[in-house]
Amino acid sequence: MNDKLSITIRIANQPPISLDINRENEELIRKAEFNVNKLWNSWQTKFKSKSSTEVLAMVAFRFAELFFTQAALMEQTSDVVASFESRLDKILLDMGEVPAGNPSAADQA
Repeated sequence: MNDKLSITIRIANQPPISLDINRENEELIRKAEFNVNKLWNSWQTKFKSKSSTEVLAMVAFRFAELFFTQAALMEQTSDVVASFESRLDKILLDMGEVPAGNPSAADQA
């Protein structure tokens, strides 16, 4: 089965864009297209004095802002998980240490 798929998307009132994508990414790309157009349509109505291009730039900025906010949160989460794993490793290693002259129950069996 071909893993690539040719699709066409349309963003705002721009000409259609042809894309060759991995088949498994189609749902994600369609969702992105839908949400960009949804926000663009909403802001076209809300900001009537702005040109279509200005509104599209505002939409692009909003999605970029969301992307970088999520990227920063993921990095913070990754740092917290790494710190937690490091502390957990230390706790587990410390628990495994047996003082000299005090064998564990497993050693006595």
